[in-house]
Amino acid sequence: MAGYGLDKAVRASVSFDTPCGALLLELEQIWTEIGEREQDKDRMFLELEKECMRVYRQKVDSASAERAQLRQSLMAKEAELKALVASIGENTTRFKVDEKHTSLKDKLTAVTPLLEELRAKKEERIKQISNVQSQIEKIKAQISDHGSQNYDGCVKQLSDDHDLSTRRISDLQMQLRNLQKEKSDRLQKVFIYVDEVHGLCAVLGMDFAETVKEVHPSLHGTNSENSTNISDSTLEGLTQTILKLKAEKKTRLMKLQEIVEKLHKLWNLMESAEQERRQFAKVAAVLGSSEEEITSPGILSLKAIQETEEEVERLTKQKASRMKELVLKKRLELEDVCRNAHMEPDMNTAPEKIIALIDSDPCELLCSIEVQIAKANEESLTRKDIMERVDKWLSACDEETWLEEYNQDDNRYSAGRGAHLNLKRAEKARILVQKIPSMIDNLIAKTFAWEDETNVPFLYDGVRLVAILEEQKLRRAQREEDKRRSRDQKKLQSLLLKEKELIFGSKPSPRKTNSFNRRMSNHHSNGNGTGFMTPVPRRVSAGSATPELLTPRSYSGRYNNYFKENRRLTAAPLNFSAVSKEDSMSSFASISGSEPDSPLYLH
Repeated sequence: MAGYGLDKAVRASVSFDTPCGALLLELEQIWTEIGEREQDKDRMFLELEKECMRVYRQKVDSASAERAQLRQSLMAKEAELKALVASIGENTTRFKVDEKHTSLKDKLTAVTPLLEELRAKKEERIKQISNVQSQIEKIKAQISDHGSQNYDGCVKQLSDDHDLSTRRISDLQMQLRNLQKEKSDRLQKVFIYVDEVHGLCAVLGMDFAETVKEVHPSLHGTNSENSTNISDSTLEGLTQTILKLKAEKKTRLMKLQEIVEKLHKLWNLMESAEQERRQFAKVAAVLGSSEEEITSPGILSLKAIQETEEEVERLTKQKASRMKELVLKKRLELEDVCRNAHMEPDMNTAPEKIIALIDSDPCELLCSIEVQIAKANEESLTRKDIMERVDKWLSACDEETWLEEYNQDDNRYSAGRGAHLNLKRAEKARILVQKIPSMIDNLIAKTFAWEDETNVPFLYDGVRLVAILEEQKLRRAQREEDKRRSRDQKKLQSLLLKEKELIFGSKPSPRKTNSFNRRMSNHHSNGNGTGFMTPVPRRVSAGSATPELLTPRSYSGRYNNYFKENRRLTAAPLNFSAVSKEDSMSSFASISGSEPDSPLYLH
């Protein structure tokens, strides 16, 4: 009964208004109809109660686990939401869950779209940053000359990165822009260097492709800027290549200028034709050009230098064969100038010495001769006035010689053709001959004035002109003395004939008289007979040169025959000749006594 009472209490606590209570009531009625005992009914009601409690517990546990899962999921999403907000750097107020949501599912429903939005934004930021970092790493790799980088690894590294803020993107973009500017500057510098290398290779005639490939293969054969290497090693390689090419250009330029200088000298020396020079006009232009002005392609190539060297070698060989002719031609020109001015050329350039000197330094020899020609022309101008007077004096001497021959002609008064012309010439010659002494005196005065001005003796064909003139004055005085003696001798002969006529009483026949005169003349000229010997003209022993030292060139007439007879074997040099200054001055001093104050000066 106690159990029944318990059952009664349990059953009394059950509300029969609920579906469960209705079912218990229906179950009790069925058990009553069946005849179940009250103890069995209570036992079965307890079993039903335990079964219900087990089911409730399962439901509670299941609900509790679900609640815990929802809480954990909500916490995870909220934590992820906070992490995304922190990494992205967005405004936190926008991504907060509304406080009006009290249930977990409402909160999860509110958090999920925010989380999805932030995840999408995160992926976008990761791609954006990854793209920027990929470009940065690529440019860095180009600048650092490293190989291709594993950019996927860079993106994977970014997925774990917690800083996806716009500030970081701005910093990366700024870094990318700086790197792009550096890349552009480097690329521009590479292009400038490559253009300079191209220009130098063109001037030097070198292979541009092979030259830049030695620095880096990407510098030739591609037009892509991305494929052009811009690393430090490439820039350094280009810099060293440019320095090397400039040094080579300078070396070749100096070598070519030296060759071209020789070429110009050979052209001027050989008097090469314009057509022959035109072939090397481009190369010859380097002589007056600076290193920066040399830009013509191939002008400093090894081929151009070799061709110029070959041309110099060819002209040098040609010069050796023509130099002798050219030097001898200049020597003849010097001799003509000296001959016209009656000066002696420098014996150091005599033809027999030229042959020995022409192989050692023909250019110097030629220049020496040209200098001598210039000096000879210059001195001939200073001698012009005196030389004109000498020519007039020699012309007067020629007229004197002709007059003497004319006076000895027995048929000069005949009525032959041209006799009247000879008479007129004879009258003019007599007047001119009378002026010869004054001509000589004026010449001596002019010569002394010239010597005082230049402080060197005036040489005529290697002999001092004053000595020649004073010698001529002395010879003329001796001739006048001879003529006077001859006249006295004729007078004496006439007296002897008169005495014989008185003794013998008749005149000798003209034939005998002529024979006697001839014998007397021979007798006197041989120095036989007392009182009729013609004295030998004495030489000038002081104040003038001896006849053996006189070397005037030949002229017509008796004075010119005198010059021929007294021609010196060795010519005395002019003031620019090989003779020493002491010898010239000693000769000048030895004949200085012929000045007007000298006792040998004849008035």
